[in-house]
Amino acid sequence: MLKIFKVTAILEGISYLVLFANMLFIKTNNPELYHTLLRPLGMTHGVLFIGYIILAFLLRKSQNWDLKIFGIILIASLIPFGTFYIEKKYLENNA
Repeated sequence: MLKIFKVTAILEGISYLVLFANMLFIKTNNPELYHTLLRPLGMTHGVLFIGYIILAFLLRKSQNWDLKIFGIILIASLIPFGTFYIEKKYLENNA
């Protein structure tokens, strides 16, 4: 399950950055394309975000994450590039 969490963390981070890129670059140049892409990108990111959170809760005991590490893992899902940091620092050596 840890490998699934790693993949989910990376995909969630990518989807977050793609969503930001859509908002920052495409919205200003092509508003029609922005609105066309917003729903599928937003839905994909939302599903990956929820999966990341659920998997973090499921892995907490098996990985022996204390409350501080678990909090960092959860907060990282809200920060751009945060899930990449988590994957590199806390998950790289475990799977």
